[in-house]
Amino acid sequence: MSTIRRQSIISSVVIYLGFAIGFVNTFFFTKDTWFVPEQYGLTSIFIAVASLVASLGALAMPAYIYKFYHYYNDHLPRKQNDMLSWALVIGVFGFVLVTIAGIAFKPLVIRKFGSNSALFVDYYYWIFPMGFGLLIFTILEAYGWNMGKSILTNLLKEVQWRLYTSFLIVLYITGVIPSFDIFIKLYAFSYVAIAATLLGYYIYTGKFHFTLKVSKVTRRYFKKILIFCTFFFSSGLVYVVSQVFDSIVIASVLDNGLAKAGIFGLAQLMTSLIQAPQRSIIAASIPHLSRAWKDKNPGNIQRIYERSSINLLLFAAGMYILILLNYTDAVRTFRLNPDYLLGFHAFIFLGLTRVVDLGTGVNSQIIATSNYWKFELITGIILLTVMLPVNVFLAREFDIIGPAIANLAGFTIYNTIRIVFLWKKFKLFPFSMRSLYTVVLAGIAFLVSWLLFRNSSGIGAMVARSATALVIYGGSALLLRISPDVMPIWQSILERLGLQKKKS
Repeated sequence: MSTIRRQSIISSVVIYLGFAIGFVNTFFFTKDTWFVPEQYGLTSIFIAVASLVASLGALAMPAYIYKFYHYYNDHLPRKQNDMLSWALVIGVFGFVLVTIAGIAFKPLVIRKFGSNSALFVDYYYWIFPMGFGLLIFTILEAYGWNMGKSILTNLLKEVQWRLYTSFLIVLYITGVIPSFDIFIKLYAFSYVAIAATLLGYYIYTGKFHFTLKVSKVTRRYFKKILIFCTFFFSSGLVYVVSQVFDSIVIASVLDNGLAKAGIFGLAQLMTSLIQAPQRSIIAASIPHLSRAWKDKNPGNIQRIYERSSINLLLFAAGMYILILLNYTDAVRTFRLNPDYLLGFHAFIFLGLTRVVDLGTGVNSQIIATSNYWKFELITGIILLTVMLPVNVFLAREFDIIGPAIANLAGFTIYNTIRIVFLWKKFKLFPFSMRSLYTVVLAGIAFLVSWLLFRNSSGIGAMVARSATALVIYGGSALLLRISPDVMPIWQSILERLGLQKKKS
């Protein structure tokens, strides 16, 4: 667990550095001076649809790498390892198919988005370069995670990508980029830039040798790989659709859809603060889970499952109450467009969705790396069955709050089914009494901070609210030793600050 803990901590620091840059970008996007909500909404829709393009085009290649990496790595010398080569070739082929389909279905896009989100229709084709870059990066990232390079991949995706956006924003507001038209076209190549950087690193360091000579591992496991990828293509697609469908629905069915997608996008950005450690823990856990299944070591899987659950829940609940306490005050204090206040109630439900999703640990990755990976498709279909029609109905009934409610309902059902499945099949369970203590502590910290500072506003009030909540919540977590990983981290911090002698 120390390896997972170390990689997760460093990756989380990297991710939050990226978020810090992202919030500067968001400040400029949401100020009245340079961008309007419709333009910010277009950048959000670009990311949502590009994610869909990448998931379709990748043809389950990232999942193939997660599942079979150790089989290739253990039985082939690096120069004969054809895994990444075939993954990239198949991914490019899949992207070509998606692009052809995208061109064929443009008339449908015009009918669905033309009246409420005309700007999206104008720049429709520019989504495909963004989707291609994300597709290639996702494949390369999966390979990097298994090589223990999760810190590097997170640095590129969370920091370099946002710095690229920052650079474009600076050029735009200083007039070097003379129009939003040029800005959004350059923005479309942001993922291409980070994918090229990661591929260049692999080639330069000798971690990747391109070869299409079919290896003995590929020949031996070809049937299993084909069946696995067929199922995972479907399950991966339904999961991505469930993640981005809300933004697409808002842009297509609501009046002034892109502007409302921008407001909803700010609420989603706040939830990404809650979700940040999930990505780093998943990246660090996948190789260990894959190895544990291969070595038939269920004890290690249970340890990873339980610790990932309490660590993610501890963080998610704490971050949720901090944002909840300061959301509206921050919009007013930093003088963002007041329209973004409409996203607060959407955040309440979106944030709870992330708490539920993180609190259930790495259940998806445990199933995906096991021999019961087909269950991914079943749960994914259930998730879509609940979310798609409910999203559309609630969006029409309750505006942008509707999709947020649908998200919470869908992901709660989705994760409950997974928890029950893992318990029934393997006697694996993520929760303990410490999980309950965490939720109670978060509620107490929120209530006390809100009561003390509910009539205050400004930066000083935000700092006071946050500090009070952190002292109550964080201090209690330390005293009660909620997580076995909390004290080692705290002691390490004290040692680095010189407040405690390093243990020999």
